[in-house]
Amino acid sequence: MALPKLQQIPPTIAAVADYEPYARERMSEQAWAYLAGGAADELSLADNRAAFERLCLRGRVLQDLSGGNTRLRLFGQDFAHPVFLAPVAYQKLAHPEGELASVLAASALGAGMVVSTQASVELEAIAAQAQAPLWFQLYIQPDREFTAALIRRAESAGYQALVLTVDAPVNGVRNREQRAGFALPAGVEAVNLRGMRPLQAQAEPHSGSLLLGGPLLAAAPTWADLAWLREQTRLPILLKGIMSGADAEQALAAGIDGLIVSNHGGRTLDGLPATIDVLPEVAAAVQGRVPLLLDGGIRRGSDILKALALGADAVLVGRPYVFALATAGAIGVAHVLQLLRAELEVAMALTGCADLAGIGPHVIWRAPPG
Repeated sequence: MALPKLQQIPPTIAAVADYEPYARERMSEQAWAYLAGGAADELSLADNRAAFERLCLRGRVLQDLSGGNTRLRLFGQDFAHPVFLAPVAYQKLAHPEGELASVLAASALGAGMVVSTQASVELEAIAAQAQAPLWFQLYIQPDREFTAALIRRAESAGYQALVLTVDAPVNGVRNREQRAGFALPAGVEAVNLRGMRPLQAQAEPHSGSLLLGGPLLAAAPTWADLAWLREQTRLPILLKGIMSGADAEQALAAGIDGLIVSNHGGRTLDGLPATIDVLPEVAAAVQGRVPLLLDGGIRRGSDILKALALGADAVLVGRPYVFALATAGAIGVAHVLQLLRAELEVAMALTGCADLAGIGPHVIWRAPPG
C-alpha cells in the first residue's frame, strides 16, 4: 500500500536525490517502473549521472560578485534561472493533480516548463494555471492532420515554443516496465491525443521483420517533415534528442531555432553516451547560433554549472521533480527547483561567476597531462 503524500517537507530531504526513496514508497510498483526506469540494462540511465560525477570544478577566490544573478533570455522570453521542467508523460501516475501541480510549482519559482504531448491533463488547463512561460513538447503523429490541430491548440493556449522530440520513433526496450507488468491505470491517459486516428497496419507480407518494414517506422517523421512542421506554426521550434554534431549541423541547416541534447533520460537506446559527455561536440557544431539546452542526470546545482560551462544555455530536469511530485505534490516540485537554484548560485559564487555570461570552459578542472 502506497504511503500518503507529505504535507510539508521534512528536514531529512536536504537534497534533490533525497526525494527518490520517499517517492518510491508513495507510488505503485508499476508507476515506479515507468517513471524511474530506463531502457534495457539502464546503462545510459546510470551513466547520465556518473558522467557529471566524473567532472570537477575549478574554484576561484576573491572575485567581484557584485550584481550577480542567474537571469537569461531565450526566444524573447525572460527567465529567472536556467532550470526548466522537462516534458514527462502521465504525471497523474505520480500525483492525482499531475501536471497542474507541476505547473503551479514552476510558476511559483519562475521556471519554464515543457508540457508533454502525453500529459495526463489537457494542455489548455495547464496553460490556464501557468504564470511562467510554457513550451509544448510534440511528437509528429502518423495522423498529420491531428498533429496540425494539436499545434494550433498549443498556440491558442499561449505556449511560446514547440519542442519536437526526435529520438523516439519507437519505444525503447524497457525491461523494468515489462517485469512490473506496467499498464496505465484507470483515469490516466494521454488526454491531448483523444480523437486521433489509429495507425493502420500496412506491413509488407512475409517481410520477416518485427519492426523494420512495418507501419510504425514507415510513418515516423524524417528530416523532410521539418519543412512541413515549419509551415504549421509561427512558434520557435527546438529539436529534443540531439546526440551528435552531425545532427546538430543538419538541424541548423533545416532552420531549427534551438536544440536539446538528450538521450531521452536513458529510455530509448541503451548504450548511448551520457548527455554531458556529448554536449561539447554539439556545442562546437552550434557555435552559439541557436539556444542549446541539455537534460539527463542533473541532481545538483553544480551539475547545472558544469552543463553551462560546456556550452548549454539552460538545462531541463525530469525524474527529480517527478519524484518530488510523487512525494509532496506542488510543494515538493517547488522545493526541488529552489534547491537546484540555490546550489547553482553557491557553485557560481565559489567558481567566481557572477552571472551566466561569466560561466565558461574555464570553470571545469582538467587534470594535467602525463
